[in-house]
Amino acid sequence: TTFQDGGEEVEDGAVYNVTLKKVQIQQAANKGARWLGGEGDQLPPEHTVRQYETSKIRAIKAGTLEKLVENLLTAFGDADFSYISIFLATYRAFASPRAVLELLLDRFENLETSSHGEVANLNSLESEMVLRVEVASVLRAWLDQCSEDFREPPDYMCLLKLLDYLKNNMPNSDMESRVQNLLKQFQNQEVEAVDGFRSTSSSDLVDGEELEISNPEEFSSFQDHVVAEQLTYMDVMLFKRVVPYHCLGCIWSQRDKKENKNLAPTVRATITQFNAVTKCVISTVLGTRELKIQQRAKIIEKWIHIAHECRILKNFSSLRAIISALQSNSIYRLKTTWMCVSKDILLMYEELSEIFSDHDNYLTSRELLMKEATSKFANLDSSEKENQKKSQKRLQLQKNKGVMQGTVPYLGTFLTDLIMLDTALQDYVEGGLINFEKRRREFEVIAQIKLLQSSCNSYCLIPDQKFIHWFRRQRHLTEEESYKLSREAEAAADTNILSPKSQKSMVKRISTLFLGTDVFTPPKEQPPKSSPVGGSSGESTDSASVSSCEFNHSETEDVCVTPVSSPEDPLKKGYDSDKGSISSDKGSGSSKGLDSNKGSVFEPGSGSDSGSFPTRDSGSVPSSAPRVLPVYNRQSGGSCIIRVSMDGLHASVYKSILITNQDRIPDVTQRALLKHNLEPDAVEDYELVQVISEDKELVFPRDANVFYGMNSHVNFDFILRKKA
Repeated sequence: TTFQDGGEEVEDGAVYNVTLKKVQIQQAANKGARWLGGEGDQLPPEHTVRQYETSKIRAIKAGTLEKLVENLLTAFGDADFSYISIFLATYRAFASPRAVLELLLDRFENLETSSHGEVANLNSLESEMVLRVEVASVLRAWLDQCSEDFREPPDYMCLLKLLDYLKNNMPNSDMESRVQNLLKQFQNQEVEAVDGFRSTSSSDLVDGEELEISNPEEFSSFQDHVVAEQLTYMDVMLFKRVVPYHCLGCIWSQRDKKENKNLAPTVRATITQFNAVTKCVISTVLGTRELKIQQRAKIIEKWIHIAHECRILKNFSSLRAIISALQSNSIYRLKTTWMCVSKDILLMYEELSEIFSDHDNYLTSRELLMKEATSKFANLDSSEKENQKKSQKRLQLQKNKGVMQGTVPYLGTFLTDLIMLDTALQDYVEGGLINFEKRRREFEVIAQIKLLQSSCNSYCLIPDQKFIHWFRRQRHLTEEESYKLSREAEAAADTNILSPKSQKSMVKRISTLFLGTDVFTPPKEQPPKSSPVGGSSGESTDSASVSSCEFNHSETEDVCVTPVSSPEDPLKKGYDSDKGSISSDKGSGSSKGLDSNKGSVFEPGSGSDSGSFPTRDSGSVPSSAPRVLPVYNRQSGGSCIIRVSMDGLHASVYKSILITNQDRIPDVTQRALLKHNLEPDAVEDYELVQVISEDKELVFPRDANVFYGMNSHVNFDFILRKKA
């Protein structure tokens, strides 16, 4: 089979990409070979005759909503077999379920009306029958793949409209029964909490029961594999419920608006769980003042073992949450405690941390996730022989149970990719047509989420109510509390019997583990400043910049990433369970951006900022998707992505903005105000400043070209400041 680009076809309200597909349909012996009695499949090529068939594949590239809905009925005829799935997974970015359903059903009603207005003939009846089958096929796929689209309490207008259509056109059909059952199911379900799911928060406690700091003895009583299995159980239940369209960049990036406080509840629930795990780790390590150095080190070792068990279970969400907590400033700075952690366990910790290394845009974690997405068991490798033996022994126990495992991903990876796609690609092309090529790119990411959700059905985990109850009643420390307790613990440790020589030796050993031959520089020991109003309660303020990631830590920006940090950049963040975000608890330096998915071309800095609103400028786009998308921290092809924060109230929150070499200060300022939900008319009241270093800034003149005027040798971090 060979393919050939057939160019574009333009119709009224739609643009199609055309591909010519040439397929061999028959191979037979030529005349001379037949005379000799030979068979085509047993002869060399020079003695055979091949017959080929060329077919045309039309894939809609852009169109009006009416054309996109109409294409649902003709996609199979155009050989665009994935179109229905792509449309259903992404249409919420540009239309509502009611609008799509009305257009779909009106299409059938219009044909039925026209056929009744003329003398009935065989052709009109046949067309009506074919259309009825096509509509039924689309509706069936809609109910199979996206039944949550019809959850519209209390009226359920779309379901009622669909039910009325089925009663009139497909009475007593299986689909009619299915819609009736779905309606009853929605109506009979209890009213869910605001976030749509039971979360691991204080709301699950029995009336009158108070939160408490973890008792070290009680925590130690839980076996490592039991803790990992229970965390995986909770993660699986939440991840399977994630509605894929909630992850779309244009939807997730708007969650900070007041009217959208209940937006994307399924994603918020996973974030709440991630934050709860991170804060549970911090509370168990720091919550008890009376712990001795060795006892605190044992708790850290236990969490590293639990993280390793999560790795065996292919639970990358809790694995990352635990690693993030151990890399947080309040725990990472416990130098004396880390000295008491055994060498083998430190090596295990280092190997687990490397999974989330930000090198080459988190390539390690991406490749590992795709490698194990559908594998039955984890693929464990260790450079340390003893750890390798333990890993293989634990893995063999899992295999002996005969139960396959699914894979729970770190959702922030996908959120970042979708945010960056939404920022880099336009929603509309020339003529106001919906850019469906953008939706095809987004579906590449969503398809991976669906694949992993399907794999989670392989898990066979039983909830342990004792552990779940213990986990939910933990009182989480604020950033200020954890930092204070960390300083107290380290101060008490300084009075221990370790000599200065042994301390220096241990510090050198730890620095070698984490950084090779780099010099160990302890993080700055400055108490965190109070968080800005409206910011996440856990957001760090001792860092030069905070990446705008919901997972990666700031509720006001979306996609999470907690790169493995160096001693000077200890954590980067941990969730803020109160706000559904990861609290930023990092040292100096801005965290790099997140991962892009397979097929995306973002660099390490491209994803740390996710909550930005996409640029909605309409205009023509190239006939094919760009080979390299704009990225953060690099100018390419006359465009790049910068991160802009608001001075003062929102100083710790970044929004990503796509700029080109044609943009001047007023254009960029207006877009930044829009993304921060401020009035865009106040452009003249603000000035744009690029952060060069802690004590240097680049202030742009009023009409400067931002692309050519910016310093491209430092981070593309900007501040929008109100003029004096």
